[in-house]
Amino acid sequence: MSELFPNLARCADDLCVIRSMHTDVPNHEPGLLLMHSGNQQPIRPSLGAWVSYGLGTENQNLPSFVVLAPRKPVVGPHLWSASFLPAAHQGMSVDTNDMQVSKLVTNLHHPSLGRDQQRQQLDLLTALNRLHQSQRPGDSALEAQIQAMETAFHMQAEAAEAFDISREPEAVREAYGSTNFGQQCLLARRLCEHGVRFVSVYYLSKDNNQPWDTHSNNDDGHRKLCADSDRATAALLTDLKQRGLLEDTLVVWGGEFGRTPYAEKQEKAKPGRDHHHTGFSIFLAGGGVKGGIMYGATDEVGMHAVENRVHVHDLHATVLHLLGLDHERLTYHYSGRDFRLTDVHGSVVRGILA
Repeated sequence: MSELFPNLARCADDLCVIRSMHTDVPNHEPGLLLMHSGNQQPIRPSLGAWVSYGLGTENQNLPSFVVLAPRKPVVGPHLWSASFLPAAHQGMSVDTNDMQVSKLVTNLHHPSLGRDQQRQQLDLLTALNRLHQSQRPGDSALEAQIQAMETAFHMQAEAAEAFDISREPEAVREAYGSTNFGQQCLLARRLCEHGVRFVSVYYLSKDNNQPWDTHSNNDDGHRKLCADSDRATAALLTDLKQRGLLEDTLVVWGGEFGRTPYAEKQEKAKPGRDHHHTGFSIFLAGGGVKGGIMYGATDEVGMHAVENRVHVHDLHATVLHLLGLDHERLTYHYSGRDFRLTDVHGSVVRGILA
């Protein structure tokens, strides 16, 4: 492992590095959609929504699918959409620009009513909504709204604690670092501990720039990006392992594609690297994958995946398998046929299973 990842190198025995990933398109929008939903158009449920649909929630006081980002990434909410699945499986998007609990999850506490009074109010409102729903059978949006209000009520009991990283010891917070990505990783660990089934953490700048999209000044840019992500990622893996959570938690670290193995020279700018989709790397850790291995390979210049090639559909099939779901049987009947995350594609990558 290069000198850019000194902390992550200490976690190497837990990493399963797939070096033979490939996908269908080298553009951000369709690439992100394919990586998140298995389709290049914003018409299918996201991976997190499928997992929520397949496994349900472990904690009735919190959503089953939470998305952490300092701003909306390219494409935005389609990346955590439930699409035609029941809307309750949509990811809850959390703006992490300000990590105060009152900013992460607003209106957690009613200014005047107690919990019993709020329960009475919600019961009355639910009864009225059910009467309304009885005249509109099959309205999934209405059902989702009813469930969302119920979840919001239950979140008052636990969200204030689960989302509060200030409750962590100073040494733990220091290990993750004070950057936005580090704080998101720490919050993700807390949410996993509290039974949130699926957590997405986005590494994004707070402005409109794509931090890893280094078409210019690749070397200097990646040194800064790697230093930040290296510290936080290693802290997350170490923390999960020390708490006995890593064996039950699958960590997937990567992007929608990679970067070219050759430099991209632009006028009046330092060399960068372009989008590259025919051979790139990601890593998995925990959750039933073999640690300390590299799987697959590209050709001699790193251009194309040539050995044990893994498509995004294969990755999705493998992730579902590791979570106890059969990607060919996890289906939802919609518009006249059964849909699944991998559509008619995908094979479980048996070579990385522990």
